[in-house]
Amino acid sequence: MPAESTPEPLIPGDSGPSSPPRPDGSRRRTRSTRRKALIVTAWTAAGVVALGGAGAGYLFFKLNGNLKSVDINQALGSHRPLKIDNGSENILVLGSDTRSGTNKKLGGGADDGSARSDTAMIVHVYKGHKRASVVSIPRDTLVQRPSCTDSEGTVHGAVSGAMFNSAYATGGAACAVKTVESLTGIRMDHYIEVDFSGFRKLVDDLGGVTVTTTRPISDKESHLHLPAGSHELNGKQALGLVRTRHGVGDGSDLGRIQLQQAFMKALVDQVKHIGLLSSPKKLYDLADTATKTVTTDSDIGSVTDLASFAGGLKGIGSSHMTMVTMPVQYDPADANRVLVDKPKAELVWKALEADRPIPKAATEGTATGTAKGVVTPG
Repeated sequence: MPAESTPEPLIPGDSGPSSPPRPDGSRRRTRSTRRKALIVTAWTAAGVVALGGAGAGYLFFKLNGNLKSVDINQALGSHRPLKIDNGSENILVLGSDTRSGTNKKLGGGADDGSARSDTAMIVHVYKGHKRASVVSIPRDTLVQRPSCTDSEGTVHGAVSGAMFNSAYATGGAACAVKTVESLTGIRMDHYIEVDFSGFRKLVDDLGGVTVTTTRPISDKESHLHLPAGSHELNGKQALGLVRTRHGVGDGSDLGRIQLQQAFMKALVDQVKHIGLLSSPKKLYDLADTATKTVTTDSDIGSVTDLASFAGGLKGIGSSHMTMVTMPVQYDPADANRVLVDKPKAELVWKALEADRPIPKAATEGTATGTAKGVVTPG
């Protein structure tokens, strides 16, 4: 169950739609799109918490009270892929697009009380925790969604040809994890989720994230307008960038994933080099925001456990991260959807299961966006 927040302590220094063409050259139909979600990484949230966990006792308990967690093990029981004890870890990182509260203003759309996983990544940390592979799962992928039980105890039967992001909407974190494990055959060791407003504030607390755009980006849907050049993005701009779809490339979700991956690398480097220890108040603000922003699995649902988990990630910089998109092909029946390229996806899952690098052959000839290289770190 989510933990209740305790009163704020005093901190030193405080005063109190276009789309890509079909193979025949015609354009895809335009569909209405929900405001897009965000991306955050295990490095950002967990790395900041690791630093914050070293603070005074009352701050420790305050941060601990911020955290929300989900008992994935209890929800899914024993019918899961076997845990492979080879020193590696698999983390499912989700960005949820709930439209309630502050998120409605940031995300747009109707406040219908629902939420979807608009950004999904499998982060595989290799044995030794010196490098990682990140596999993005397109939200529009049609998958076999297994049966799931929602928070009210209602059982939802298995569905063939369901959009991937409907799993979270149907049964929350546990259903998202179950769907990913069914899709990959790999057990997810941990789960981390973040929302709109937390992501924006986290970037602002970091002091911004520096990226370079190789050509202008202008997207009225995400309210982002950037000329070519170097930019220090604030939280609002960062959120706009990771939601941008129509302002760059072919307007596809696959292109947006390429922007998200580039921003993720910039974010990782920013966290590693920002010099957090120079300001106790800034350190606390970051830790406070990070712990309020994330929902984790119960195994890392305390500051102590999350800090220990973070210790295994802090040595991984962007130069030691390989980023790919799950191998997919456009659905011949609906060009706004993608289908898993099963033979090539199997190369990815087998490599991660064996703790090996993802072979280049796994992504050759698969569907991809046209936004690669538009954004670079620094």
